[in-house]
Amino acid sequence: MIQVGTTRYKKATFALALGSFLVFCNLYLFQPVLPVMAEQFSVSATKINWLLAAGTFSLAITLVPWAVASECVGRYRIMLVSLFLLPLVGLLMLWADTLFLLSVARALMGIALAGFAAVAVAYMAEEFSAKGLMIAVGTYISANSLGGIIGRLFGGIVTEYWGWQTAVIGMAIFSFIGACAVWSLLPKQQHFTPPEKGFGLSQLRAQHRFIVQHLKQRSLWLAMLIGGINFALFVNLYSVMGFRLVAPPYSMPLSITSMIFLCYLSGTITAKLSGWWSQSFNATSGMLLGSSVSLAGMWIAAVESIPAMLLGLLLISSGAFFTHSLAYAWVSRKAKTAKATATALYLVHYYVSGSLGGFYLIACWQYGAWHGVVAGGMVLYVALFTLCCWLRRYEIQVAKTDNLSSAT
Repeated sequence: MIQVGTTRYKKATFALALGSFLVFCNLYLFQPVLPVMAEQFSVSATKINWLLAAGTFSLAITLVPWAVASECVGRYRIMLVSLFLLPLVGLLMLWADTLFLLSVARALMGIALAGFAAVAVAYMAEEFSAKGLMIAVGTYISANSLGGIIGRLFGGIVTEYWGWQTAVIGMAIFSFIGACAVWSLLPKQQHFTPPEKGFGLSQLRAQHRFIVQHLKQRSLWLAMLIGGINFALFVNLYSVMGFRLVAPPYSMPLSITSMIFLCYLSGTITAKLSGWWSQSFNATSGMLLGSSVSLAGMWIAAVESIPAMLLGLLLISSGAFFTHSLAYAWVSRKAKTAKATATALYLVHYYVSGSLGGFYLIACWQYGAWHGVVAGGMVLYVALFTLCCWLRRYEIQVAKTDNLSSAT
């Protein structure tokens, strides 16, 4: 196993973090430019959301197929294929001259991104020591937030001055260089054993059984739902804030509104802290804490003041990444078999919820401005807290059962 502090550990964590960084740079490249693209294509805010939703939704529905494929050929190959597809698919966007074609290209990008996202944590779970896994997952998710920040800043600033096509070309070049770096640094897997008889119908049936098994394991499914609702709130509160700041009375330019994504840095810090929290405290209480911080951020952002909005976004990021890191690691740790499939199922819930949540919160914005967003967001937060309490209660029941069994 790869132990904390070794050269292999440092290379592996850096390579995985870089891959995660590339994935999220590409996934969120278009998020800050949604208001400008809505004007360019003369469509509503809800319709232009397809530029973001197409990528996240296609990513979600292809996570499990990628994970299943990794059970045959291994995690290492899947991650590299995924990363080298990014610049190729990115350049395809240059031929899209309608919203429909650009949305299709973004959907293809989501499929390419799904390969790395589906199996990276499973690779860690198989190759890293138990201590190294929790720290590595925190680092990996910190890279998620950094990738989201840089991708959005790059997309917003470059699009305002040189157009979205230039942003796509620049990201494609960067993705190719990054993929080469991951290829050279990431250690090949040593603790993965492919099926002896290849991957046929019997293996597909086995994977289907694993999926059903994961969904029947209550603690896993609750954590998946928590991750999904948490993400639906987090990413789309930022999207709505972008529309809010480019509209009167603020009327900010795109390059300035893109700077709100620097608030993601607070999430980078709390994602790292989640690894420490999980070693010292209860993970489910941490999910409740993260959700509470995020909720406070939404309410503070309701104040018509730029400093209050920024503070609100900082708190939303801090709480959301803390909750996500704990829920994500929970699924990876609690899955008894087929860890790649389990983590892929978590991400299915995560990104499907993110896609649907965008249409929901943007509709709340169109009909009720930020007060409508707060009202709609409260519905999701109530559901989020309920799920966290259920998971906490279930964990306590399991602990009592285990104690009774050991006593007898």
